[in-house]
Amino acid sequence: MNEQEAQLHYPFGDTLPPSGGALEVAPGVKWIRMRLPFALDHINLWLLRDALPGPQGLVQGWTVVDCCISRDEAKAQWEQVFANELDGLPVLRVIVTHMHPDHIGLAHWLCERWNAPLWISATDYNAARLGTQNSTGFGGESAAAFFASHGLTDPGSLEMIRARSNYYPGLVPAVPGHFHRIMDGQVIAIGGRSWTCISGYGHAPEHIALHCAEMSLAPTAPSAPAPRGGATGLGAAQRPVGVLISGDMILPRISTNVSVYDTEPESNPLMLFLQSIDKFLPLHPDTLTLPSHGKPFRGLHTRIAQLHEHHRDRLAEVMQACSTNPCSGTDILPVMFKRPLDLHQTTFAMGEAVAHLHTLWFEGQLQRRRDADGIYRFYAS
Repeated sequence: MNEQEAQLHYPFGDTLPPSGGALEVAPGVKWIRMRLPFALDHINLWLLRDALPGPQGLVQGWTVVDCCISRDEAKAQWEQVFANELDGLPVLRVIVTHMHPDHIGLAHWLCERWNAPLWISATDYNAARLGTQNSTGFGGESAAAFFASHGLTDPGSLEMIRARSNYYPGLVPAVPGHFHRIMDGQVIAIGGRSWTCISGYGHAPEHIALHCAEMSLAPTAPSAPAPRGGATGLGAAQRPVGVLISGDMILPRISTNVSVYDTEPESNPLMLFLQSIDKFLPLHPDTLTLPSHGKPFRGLHTRIAQLHEHHRDRLAEVMQACSTNPCSGTDILPVMFKRPLDLHQTTFAMGEAVAHLHTLWFEGQLQRRRDADGIYRFYAS
């Protein structure tokens, strides 16, 4: 555990959901963990106990939040979850926080499997539909040209990026033909409780997190340390401080990827991301935060402050580098990332490097020019 992680509280310790099963983290909220074939090797998914009106009254069942990528192993694990965790009840709807493959990849299969509707922001739904048919910044000629314009000129790397034109549809072969639109501030009734939608930008087009203010820890959860002079034991842990399904907007161990892509080549996603995470500050500081990667934690305000500090430090490093010599995005990679990167990681790292350069550029601290070699370089004003 690193120094920043030590400032957070993990109420379930090192306990993880079993493969093919789930772990209850709050009343009617179950945590599922599925493996991913990437360096970021898992995703957290959520089951929410629910009831929706049917022809003959309320139908009891579950809402699924996020889906995993489309792969046979994930489908098999879902089938185990259906057998072991649904108490014989159906999936009533599928909520997707955003359009990235690990979140929406199996939405089409889940919705068809249970005849359940998809709920998602309109922006991310349409981005996902486009992605199943075309390259959306993850590969292909457009992506290769974009990365080349920011200094990634290695022919082998560019050829591999061109060859990844099927990257997104390979992980998200289809999306449902219809959806329910969810928006910032909308309140969704799930299982008799109110969940408020909180939009976020910079990581995805229109990411939606879900917050339930009236929720507390599950009775089976280890209790949090009691405040000095306060109550002790499970009662203290069960005070309704709220539950936040944060998606990728607030992660406990790693910083969320914030990238510039070829589809919006002059965007400023880091500014949008930092503004978005501050939207969670009105929530209770002890909110049980359920992230898409890593473990459920408490210490929401602390983590928001850490993320701001992290990006301030990276921006300072980028500014220092550009004050010494004009820098392309590729020049910034070793400044921001001290470890070796494979091609998959490099594409994300390039997007992040350009995002930090763009923030300083938009703020007027850096200037940008495109040199005779066609590469954008940034230099101090």
